[in-house]
Amino acid sequence: MAMTTEYDYPRGLTFEHVWAALMEDREQVKELRESQAEAARQMKESQAETDRQIKESARRLDKKLGELGDRFGEMVEHMVLPNLVEKFWDLGFIFTRANPRTVYRDENKKVIAEVDIFLENGDKVMIVEVKSKPTTVDVKNHVRRMEIIRAHADARNDKRAYLGTIAGMIMSENVKRFAFKNGFYVVEPSGDTFNILVPEGGFFPREW
Repeated sequence: MAMTTEYDYPRGLTFEHVWAALMEDREQVKELRESQAEAARQMKESQAETDRQIKESARRLDKKLGELGDRFGEMVEHMVLPNLVEKFWDLGFIFTRANPRTVYRDENKKVIAEVDIFLENGDKVMIVEVKSKPTTVDVKNHVRRMEIIRAHADARNDKRAYLGTIAGMIMSENVKRFAFKNGFYVVEPSGDTFNILVPEGGFFPREW
């Protein structure tokens, strides 16, 4: 004989009532899941927007630094360059010619090096790299630039000594030390003028 199980529902409560309550709970669970999914989507979009804003800020900062570098380059060309010759004279370098934005090309007219400031006399040449905020990478790149220019000079039987300088609006102590370590002079603003820096305790500029 088949067994029949009877559920003792509270008075007045029918199976339909229970089923309706379950369906309502099911809908609430569905709505909660959808709400969680929406919250997760918004969080993801918010993170994406945050990342986009960070990238945009970085792009604007790079652009602004580039503009500052251009302005600094113009300032160097029109204001610093004449005084730079005099200040190097005080260090014993009697440069008789000064040129901004000098370009080196090979035999095929391909640009192999660009120089922000070029100072020279019959014995020595000073190659000055100008950056708004120099980094150690910029110093390394200037070393490579000096090597390229040295090779270019050798190919033309130019036996003069080539020296290098790093000039910047803002320069950390770490970058300064790295520049000195690589044998470069350092130029930085000081009030209404600028200074050519050499470290204390002896400094022997590198000659290429």
